[in-house]
Amino acid sequence: MPGMVAFGRRWGIASDDLVFPGSFELFVRVLWWIGTLSLYTLHKGKFDCSGGRVLHSYLVVLLILLAFIILSLCAIVYVSAQGTITNPGPRRSIPVLVYVRAMLYVPELIWAILGAIWVSDDSQGCRPAEVGAVIAAVVASWILLLSTGVGVLFVFDPLGTTHPGSQSQELLGVRDLESSQGSQLLSTARSVAVRVWESRLRLLCCCLPRDESHRAAFSSIAQLVSGFFSDTDLVPSDIAAGLALLHQEQDKMEQCRDPDEALSHSPSSPIAEDLQAELEKAAHCMQFAVAAYGWPMYVYSNPLTGACKLSRDCCKTQSAEYDIVGGDNMGCHFSSVLHSTGLQYRDFIYVSFHNQIYEIPFFVALDHKREAVLVAIRGTLSLRLMYISNLPVEGVSGTCYAHKGMSQAASYICKKLLNDGILNQAFTIAPEYKLVITGHSLGGGTASLLAILLRSSFPTLRCYAFSPPGGLMSKALADYSKEFVVSVVLGKDLVPRLSYPNMEDLKRRILKMVSNCNKPKYRILLQGCWYELFGGEPDDFPTEMDNRRKEELNQPLLGEESLLIRSSSSYQGLASEESPVHGSHLPLFLPGRILHITEDGPSRRSCFSQVRYRVQWSSETAFRSVLISPRMMADHMPDSCFFLSPVLNPPQLLSLFCPHPMRGSSTAKSKGQDN
Repeated sequence: MPGMVAFGRRWGIASDDLVFPGSFELFVRVLWWIGTLSLYTLHKGKFDCSGGRVLHSYLVVLLILLAFIILSLCAIVYVSAQGTITNPGPRRSIPVLVYVRAMLYVPELIWAILGAIWVSDDSQGCRPAEVGAVIAAVVASWILLLSTGVGVLFVFDPLGTTHPGSQSQELLGVRDLESSQGSQLLSTARSVAVRVWESRLRLLCCCLPRDESHRAAFSSIAQLVSGFFSDTDLVPSDIAAGLALLHQEQDKMEQCRDPDEALSHSPSSPIAEDLQAELEKAAHCMQFAVAAYGWPMYVYSNPLTGACKLSRDCCKTQSAEYDIVGGDNMGCHFSSVLHSTGLQYRDFIYVSFHNQIYEIPFFVALDHKREAVLVAIRGTLSLRLMYISNLPVEGVSGTCYAHKGMSQAASYICKKLLNDGILNQAFTIAPEYKLVITGHSLGGGTASLLAILLRSSFPTLRCYAFSPPGGLMSKALADYSKEFVVSVVLGKDLVPRLSYPNMEDLKRRILKMVSNCNKPKYRILLQGCWYELFGGEPDDFPTEMDNRRKEELNQPLLGEESLLIRSSSSYQGLASEESPVHGSHLPLFLPGRILHITEDGPSRRSCFSQVRYRVQWSSETAFRSVLISPRMMADHMPDSCFFLSPVLNPPQLLSLFCPHPMRGSSTAKSKGQDN
């Protein structure tokens, strides 16, 4: 629901978000009151020093203050737990209770200051135990006051209007966006939102340089984030509740779905042989894609021995030996690449660890085992997420466009490879070798676009992209890349499903879930946390739409439109349940053929149980929506892909493969090792 309005502005929490913080503070305050009462009872009549009466009075007043605070917290927790997300009628008294609670901070602050003064000035001659007990009470007061101040800063919304209510909503776009005054106000609000998000991103990425290129990237990402959330009036807890509901709904639909009938093939069939061959090549390229991340990933993958192995190589004087390496002054990155790939120094043609905007790390090496000139590209966070750009490719019919940031990164690497003669040098040494390009995450997306750019010059090249982003290239380019690009996706990885249309669809579904559920938010979050941690059957959350005649609502039912600050084209398709809403954004697709690897069996298993994997060719339609799962980010991590390399070895594959996506079939499995 919209953020709570108090003290003349709108905050980053709703009126039903006070259950958990209020309960926690209530628990602490009750314990503190019991401790203070015990202290007062034990030392009553024993404050016989010069300042004993003052210390005695301090404890008495503190007990009274704590009693009033506890009563106000009980009222806040009880009222905040009433109603539902979009039915705040039972919580209309929350602002008044917040004002009462805030007023109690004034005497508490004054009393904490006086307590500190009295303890320091009037405790001479008192027993150390008595003085220590009072000091503990004073320190506890200051800790709680400072914690409250930090909490207020955390929920403070710098974009909160100073004139809340229906009038501000009208000014924001519901009343008259066509007027010059309304348009000017909306433009000002958007620019403020962009500046705020840009400041937040700079704070999160404080270690990055402050040059012009980084400022441009921060500005672009800030425009994306602020624009994406600008047409909703949801607080973060609403989004968390919607994700919990959506996850259980998706699991319930998956359990109720009938297994698809899959056509099995023998290991000698052309489809199975093709799949097995691609799996073997992907498993080999995976180590190079992960090695491109450098020493942090190597140490993370080898926690017991990684640091010791690298310590022998780092910080050595290697200027003459490592003249092909750039941006790695300590030599640790290159040492980790040598250890990860098993190659020798002489096998590397070019290595760059420069990490600037669109200048991402990559290396070129001779892979003698596969007789390939291998280009491995590292993933990066320094790419624009907001725009697409034209990427004309000779011989491709249809509209050609791609992710702008990764297109520019691919163009940078392409120029380095061709203009600096890197590939020419490699093929001079090994003219019979083939070109292979690989990368993980955004590095996988960049590798795919680089393969498209180099395809005309190297017709036999191959590309293996691990967990590439879903919003990458147009349909024409995706179809064109099927001849030479293989995308490997693990489980419910979020990034291959991450595109603007998919995110708009996710936002639409979250709005529908939170607006229809008739349970209070605290119950949704508690049950959602239990389900994420311990599993069980998905909860069947009833809707207010179904029960509006059985239960009298204290306020007219609010729907999805009430959660919008202004109308948005993203929600014109709210009545549609199946297809994502693309709005005005052009659709983008995963590159090449998609190799999808999923765990077969229950989603939750013991740490020592054997893992079995289903391997299948999939299509881009299987990635048109975001799947909520505890592993949606874990499945994307490089170490998750890296541990699959022994799983993908052909001797460990079972004999049945399926050429089409399967959602319930037990065929097409691969047998993994213990996780």
